[in-house]
Amino acid sequence: MAPGIMPLPCCKAVPRNSDGAKKLASEMVPDQRWKLQVFYLCFYGFMTQIRPGESFISPYLLGPDRNFTKAEVTNVITPVLSYSYMAVLVPIFLLTDYLCYKPVLVLQSLSHISIWLLLVLSTSVLAMQLMEFFYGITMAARIAYSSYIFSLVAPSRYQRMASYSRSAVLLGVFTSSVLGQLCVTLGGVSFLTLNYVSLGFVSFGLLLTLFLERPRRSLFFNRPGRAGDAAAPTELDRMAGGEGGGGTRGWRDMVLCRMLRELGALARQPQLRLWSLWWVLNSAGYYLMLYYAHILWNEISPTVDNRRVYNGGVDAASTLLGAVTSFAAGYVKIRWTLWSELVIGVVTAFQAGLLLLMNSTTNIWLCYAAYILFRGSHQFLVPIAIFQIATSLSKELCALVFGVNTFFATVLKTIITIIVADKRGLGLSVHPQFYVYFGFFTLLAVAYLLAAVGVGIRHSRRKQPVELALAKELCQLPVEIPAQEKSPEAGTVRA
Repeated sequence: MAPGIMPLPCCKAVPRNSDGAKKLASEMVPDQRWKLQVFYLCFYGFMTQIRPGESFISPYLLGPDRNFTKAEVTNVITPVLSYSYMAVLVPIFLLTDYLCYKPVLVLQSLSHISIWLLLVLSTSVLAMQLMEFFYGITMAARIAYSSYIFSLVAPSRYQRMASYSRSAVLLGVFTSSVLGQLCVTLGGVSFLTLNYVSLGFVSFGLLLTLFLERPRRSLFFNRPGRAGDAAAPTELDRMAGGEGGGGTRGWRDMVLCRMLRELGALARQPQLRLWSLWWVLNSAGYYLMLYYAHILWNEISPTVDNRRVYNGGVDAASTLLGAVTSFAAGYVKIRWTLWSELVIGVVTAFQAGLLLLMNSTTNIWLCYAAYILFRGSHQFLVPIAIFQIATSLSKELCALVFGVNTFFATVLKTIITIIVADKRGLGLSVHPQFYVYFGFFTLLAVAYLLAAVGVGIRHSRRKQPVELALAKELCQLPVEIPAQEKSPEAGTVRA
C-alpha cells in the first residue's frame, strides 16, 4: 500500500491469498441476492396458497356434483388423509434435507395438481381416496417451504425472515378463502368451476417452483465443508467430534442417534416436556376437528343453495383471528415456569366447551363462531410453544424436536382415526365423533389444571421455608437504640 493512502474499511477483510479472495468474491454474490430470493420465496408461498375451491371440497363431494354419501366421505374417504400423512411424514422430512428442499417443493406442486385433477375428473370413491393421499403429501411437504428460508439468510436474520414467510402463507390462505367465498356468494360460481380455477392456480404454482434456486446446503445432510466454516462448529459437528465442516462420515452414520439420545436427556426439562406434550396431544385433536368440521357444517345446514355456503368466509375469519392471536402471544410476559400449566389448562377447557357448542347447536352461525374461536385459541398457544421449546435448543436439535413432536401427534391422530372414524373401527358419524373430541379435550384440560394445582402447591412450599428463614434472620439482628432515646443511666456500669 502506498504511503499516505488510508486503507478502505472493506480492504481490511480481504485475505492476502488468492483462494481467500476468490472465496470472498463468491460469498458476496449470494449476500447481495438474498433479499430478492426471500421476496420471491414469500411471493411463491403466497401464490401456492391460492386455491379458492379448497374450503368447498366437502360440500362439493356431498352435493349433486359428486353425490357421495355422508358415510362415504366421513368413514371411507377422509380417514385416508391421516394415514397418508403419517406414512409420508418421515420420508419427506429426510428427503427435504437430503435433496435440498426444491425437489420436495416440486413434488408438493405436482401433488396439488393431482388433487384438483382428481376432483374435477373422477367420480369414484377410490379416486377420492387417492386424492386424500396426495393431500397428505402436500401437508407433509410444508416442511420444505418453512425450512427453505434458513438456507438463504444468516442465522441473525432467521426469526424475522421466518415471520415474513409465514405471514406470506397466512395472507395467501386468507386471500384464497375470501376469493372463493366471493366467487360463490356474489358470482354464483359453481363448486366444479371453482375447482377448475384452483387447478389453474396450482399449475401456476408449479411454474413458480421451477424458478426457485436450489440451495447448496441444508441442515443435516448437506453441511458446508469449507475451512472457513470451522470457526463456528454446529451441533452436528460437535456431536460428530469434529471441528466443523463435517468432513468425516461419522455424523452421517451416528449423529441422528446421538441427537435422539440427547433429546431423551432434554425431556427431563419440565417446560420442554410440557409444551412438547401439548404439541403432540392438542395438535392431534386440533387437526381432527379441522378435517371433519366442514362435514359437520353440512350436517347442521345441508347444502341446498351454493350461495348460502359460507365455508370460505369462515376459513378467512379463522385465519385472520389466528394471525392476530399469534401476534398477540408475542407480547404476553408472564412467568411461564409457574403459569404454563394453568394457561394451557384454561385454553384447553375453553376449546372443549367450543367443541361441545359446535356439536350440540343447530344454529350454523354459532357453529361457525365456535370454529373460529377454536382455531384462534390454538394459534395463540403455537408461538408460545415454539418459543418455550426452542429457547434452550440449538437449531439442529430444535428442528429434530419439532419433527419428533409432529410425528407423534400424527401417530396419535391416526390411532384415533382408526378407532373412531374408519369404517373398520367404530365408523362413527360426525356428531358422535365430535363428542369423542370433546371428551378428549376435557380430559386434557383436567390433566393440565391438576398439574397447575401441583405446580402451585410446590411453589408455595418452596416459598414458605425461604420466608421463615428470612424472618428468623431478621429476628436475630441486634436492635440499636438511637442515641437521643437512651436514658442517662444507659452508659453506667453496675459495680
